[in-house]
Amino acid sequence: MSCLMVERCGQISFEGPDQNAIRVHMLGDGRLRGQTVILSERRGSYPLIDLRLLNNTTQQGETGSRRKLKRLLSFQRYCHASRLLTGLSPHTSLHLLDDDYHAQAGHMLSKVGTWNFDIFLFDRLTNGNSLVTLMCHLFNVYGLIQHFQLDMVKLHRFLGMVQEDYHSQNPYHNAVHAADVTQAMYCYLRESKLAELLTPLDMFLALMAAAAHDVDHPGVNQPFLIKTKHHLASLYQNTSVLESHHWRSTVGMLRESGLLSHLPPEETQDIEHQLGSLILATDISRQNEFLSRFRAHLDQQDLNLEDTQHRHFILQIALKCADICNPCRVWELSRQWSERVCEEFYRQGDLERKFDLEISPLCNQQSDSVSAIQIGFISYIVEPLFEEWMRFTDGSELTESMMGHLRKNKARWRQLRQEPQPGSPLQEEVEGAEDSGTP
Repeated sequence: MSCLMVERCGQISFEGPDQNAIRVHMLGDGRLRGQTVILSERRGSYPLIDLRLLNNTTQQGETGSRRKLKRLLSFQRYCHASRLLTGLSPHTSLHLLDDDYHAQAGHMLSKVGTWNFDIFLFDRLTNGNSLVTLMCHLFNVYGLIQHFQLDMVKLHRFLGMVQEDYHSQNPYHNAVHAADVTQAMYCYLRESKLAELLTPLDMFLALMAAAAHDVDHPGVNQPFLIKTKHHLASLYQNTSVLESHHWRSTVGMLRESGLLSHLPPEETQDIEHQLGSLILATDISRQNEFLSRFRAHLDQQDLNLEDTQHRHFILQIALKCADICNPCRVWELSRQWSERVCEEFYRQGDLERKFDLEISPLCNQQSDSVSAIQIGFISYIVEPLFEEWMRFTDGSELTESMMGHLRKNKARWRQLRQEPQPGSPLQEEVEGAEDSGTP
């Protein structure tokens, strides 16, 4: 069992001199018993992230195979594996629901293409299995199971792995966020400008990338991993660290589940590569790069969606839009996401303060209010991208609705705080990342 899990993690190793460093070890709501981490299964609760000071010396009584496994596994994998190694039953992702909940969830799925879809309610109705349930439904809608001759057992296994590898203790970067992004991506795939030209492979890649784009997210950002000399920062050379980890983790789970094992190797390799291209596009430090290319294509009117590369670029843009579309939702949903992402920022700031590290931009609860963060996020990140998306869709009904919500939500946040001036922390962070080439 441990061998399978090692394969799943994407060849993470760190033999270099940086092992004596502060590392993020996500214990969730766990408690220590000797060398064993036992997690309390509390879906939907947000226990504080625990930061442990680790060194590279072998702890007394730790076996070679266990030490090797611990070094190979990532944030979530070690906690999950420790339960397997000690004979404890792993958490099962798929739960049985009673008829009433099935009926209500089914009714919601009939309206999954509407923009006011309440993913929080859907997650409750599916007993915390919104991502698995949504993906299975959308694969059926598009006929992807039949087209790619997918084994349903392997598909459920893969989706269960993905959902399980999201950290439920993260207020924002959790499986519900992944389901929300997937539902938004589905709405974008239905745009008339795209719907007629997308191939089954395009739809498969778009939904898979949306579902797995933040898998195993630790709840802290890349600069935090770099300044604490985390092994993932070293592995990916401080460039697109989290996005590279999300991609490699997804590839590992694809291989472990055997979902694509029946396809020719060259086709499987192409799918893995294209998934990586989509997931890596969500790196916020590449925002201006993609926005400039998108704007140039629209200005020159040279997008040809019958061209495979052009369609792939639009899928990258669509995923970026889906990833940051929260301010374009109705206020009741948008506000919840805003509070969740800021809570995650503040927890990182608390960790940095606890360990005498410089507090990252937007992570200081004493000076960075939710309203200020959201106004900056909308002004410098969301609006520029969605204005170009509106041009691309020729002002579709969906885009008009999103832009209407965006304007109203920005006005609501302005009521709580005045418009930030140029040079706000968010603008400086994005521009600084572009200048240095690192997020």
